[in-house]
Amino acid sequence: MGEDIDRTEFSAEHRALFQRRLRENLAALKGLLARPGFGTGPPSIGAEVELYLIGRDSCPLPCNQELLAGAADPRIALELNRFNLEYNLTPVPAAGRPFSSLETELCAALASLNRHAASLGGRVIPIGILPTLRRRDFGPGAMTPLPRYEALTRSLQRLRGEHFAIRIGGPEPVSLEADDVTLEGANTSFQVHLRVEPSAFARTFNALQLVTPLMLAISCNAPLLFGRRLWHETRVPLFKLAVDSRDRDSRALHLPPRVHLGTGWVREGVYELYAAAVHLHEPLLPIPTRENAIARLRTGRVPSLRELRLHQGTIWPWNRPVYDPSDGGHLRIEMRALPAGPSAVDMCASAAFGLGLAVALRERIDDLLPACPFAIAEENFYRAAQHGHEALLFWPGAEGVLERRPAPELALELLPVALRGLVRLGVARAEAARYLEVVRERVERRTSGAAWQLRQLDRLQPRLGRAGALRRLVDGYAEHALANRPVSEWPDIP
Repeated sequence: MGEDIDRTEFSAEHRALFQRRLRENLAALKGLLARPGFGTGPPSIGAEVELYLIGRDSCPLPCNQELLAGAADPRIALELNRFNLEYNLTPVPAAGRPFSSLETELCAALASLNRHAASLGGRVIPIGILPTLRRRDFGPGAMTPLPRYEALTRSLQRLRGEHFAIRIGGPEPVSLEADDVTLEGANTSFQVHLRVEPSAFARTFNALQLVTPLMLAISCNAPLLFGRRLWHETRVPLFKLAVDSRDRDSRALHLPPRVHLGTGWVREGVYELYAAAVHLHEPLLPIPTRENAIARLRTGRVPSLRELRLHQGTIWPWNRPVYDPSDGGHLRIEMRALPAGPSAVDMCASAAFGLGLAVALRERIDDLLPACPFAIAEENFYRAAQHGHEALLFWPGAEGVLERRPAPELALELLPVALRGLVRLGVARAEAARYLEVVRERVERRTSGAAWQLRQLDRLQPRLGRAGALRRLVDGYAEHALANRPVSEWPDIP
C-alpha cells in the first residue's frame, strides 16, 4: 500500500491508460475469485504501527530519514511527515499465541528504534496524536521528501481546488485551513491485518464494521491536538478532513470521502468494495504497468493487480480490503481504526478483542444486521471517537431490537463472546484470556490512553501551565508506554 513511485507528474495518457488497467484488474479479480481454491489457507494476523519521533523537549523531531539510515532495518518505512515512521511486524499464524508474538516483536522494535533515536537526541513513542504538536510543525517543510508523498499532495490539491478546512468540535474546538496534507501526518495508528478466505470475507468484514465502534470506544488515545481538548479519538475527524479531496459539488452530493467507515453493508464479497473504490474515487497515483492481468489469469498464473492495489492504497476506509498476490494470492482485512499506543500490550489486547468479537459474530451476522442499518453503525463510530468510554452505542439486543447501551457495559458483556471467537480462530485459550483480561481491567477502571492523558493535563496544568503540562504529560507517557505496562495500571505523573 505504501509502494514507492518514481514520478510526481501524470499526463492525460497516463490517466487514461491507468483507468483502463483498473477495469482490467477488476475483471481479473472477479476471475480469481471464481478460481477453485483461490485464497484458501489458515488465518494469519499481521500488523503495522505508526510512531512519533520526539526530541528532548517532547516536541516533534523531524529526523525519520536519519533514523532509517542508522537502523538499516527493512521493516521500517518512512511516513508522510519527517517526525513519523512505520514499523511492519512479521505476520504470524492465528493459531497458537499470535498476540504474544506481536507484543514481543513490538517491544523489541520500540527498544531498537529508541536506541537509534537516542543517538539523534530523540525518542520514539506510540501515541495517536502527540499532545505537544504546534501549528508550525506542519507545512511543506514537514513532509518526508519522497515522490509518493509529493505526488499524493499535488493530486489531492488538484481535486480539492481549495484549502483543506479543519474544523473539529469538542471542549476547545479547532478551526483552521491548510494548503497541504501534512496535517494528516498528525495521526498514527496500529493497523491489524486478518487473512480470510473469500467465502468468509463478506461476513467477516460486516462483523468487523459492526464491532469497530465498540473496539474504538475502549481504545481511544488521541484527545489533544495543538494542546486543545477535542474528541477522545481526534484522529477520526482529523484524518477525514486533512485528505478530503472532494470539491464543493461532490460534498453537496454527499459522495463518500476518501476516509470513511463505508457506504453500506457488504452484500457478497470483496469484489464490490474494490469496484466501489474504482468507480467512486479518481486515481491519485495513475502509474500504469505493462502487465496484462487477464492474460496472466488465463494462463493459470496469479496477476499482481498492481494498479488496483496502488489505487486502493490512496483510499483510507477504517476497515480496508487487501488483495495480496503472494502465496498464490489471498485476501486480508486491514483494521485501521485503532490508534498507536498506549503500550504494546494495550495494542495487542484491543486487537484481540475486536478480532475475537468479529469472528464470533460473523456466524450470525445476517441475523444481526437487519436490526442495525449501516447509518447506525456509522453513527456509533463517530460517537465512539468523540466520547470514548462515555459513548452510548446502538446495538442489536437479544430480541432483535436495537438498544442504546453504554460502551463499557456492552464491552464487558461481550468479553465471553470475544473469547469464543478467538478460540474458534485457533488462538490458545490462555492467550486469549490473558489479553481480554487487559481489556476487562481497562474498561472496569474507565481508563484509556485518552482518559489518562486528559486526567494528567487537568492535574498538571494548574502547577505547570498548559505548555509545561503538555511536555510533562508526554514525558510520563513515554516512560510508561516503553515499560509496556497496560494503561489501566499507569499511575499519575508526580
